[in-house]
Amino acid sequence: MSTHAADAPLAVDIRGVWTTFPLANGGEQVVHQDLDLGVRQGEVLSLVGGSGTGKTTLMRHILGLETPARGTVTLMGQPVAAQDPRHAATRVGMLFQQGALFSAFSVLDNIAFGLNEWGHLPRALVREMAMVKLQMVGLEAKHADKRPSDLSGGMVKRVALARALAMDPPLLLLDEPTAGLDPQGADDFCDLLRSLHQELGLTVMMVTHDLDTLLALSSRIAVLADRRVVAVGTAREVMAVRHPFIQAYFGGGRGQRALQALDTATTWPDAVPPGTPTPRTP
Repeated sequence: MSTHAADAPLAVDIRGVWTTFPLANGGEQVVHQDLDLGVRQGEVLSLVGGSGTGKTTLMRHILGLETPARGTVTLMGQPVAAQDPRHAATRVGMLFQQGALFSAFSVLDNIAFGLNEWGHLPRALVREMAMVKLQMVGLEAKHADKRPSDLSGGMVKRVALARALAMDPPLLLLDEPTAGLDPQGADDFCDLLRSLHQELGLTVMMVTHDLDTLLALSSRIAVLADRRVVAVGTAREVMAVRHPFIQAYFGGGRGQRALQALDTATTWPDAVPPGTPTPRTP
């Protein structure tokens, strides 16, 4: 992906956030403590961290589905808490890990769900707009009337992506976008995401455990550990930070093979030209 200037405006600004959950004994579990993170407009920022570090919870804060105990979350210059939740789909699109499609809806009705919720658009226009998004993610019109159960895993991901983009939001959240896909399917989906990011000028915030996806798409990487962001920067900058999680995550055999593959191909996440396939590690 292309790099972005350090002074680019922030699409998401998370400041001093504390996230807590009540415990059965009357205490509370602190997931985030005085956490700061900014996502620049036009970049792909990836979140990595161990289980329970609150990566998906941060996305829920951005969506307005959960409110932090303390601190502020600002989206496009306005506090999320002050924004009308009915208009959330015009600001943020969300791709859930398993797609989360409505099983009783057709492909086209799934994509058009947010458009129909607005309730004031002609049906013919909604169908036309949904069809454009279907084709945007590389699916043919013949799939429009199918049910999710008739689709492959990769096609489900593409339909879910089309639904996330239906309202043309400036910010796209991705939760494990390539989970469950075979290596070729994951490569194809990364190519699609890279293309859409560049063509639509999207800001993307992604949670992923897959090193190949991480290195293929990220402008910057933020590492969650110890209840906060312990490192943020390019892959090379993050790897230079001496922290046990970072050393374990990138320093293992698979991590080293992924980095060597990129070095051998003389590419790096912030210098990958459009359409370039990223080598996947075994």
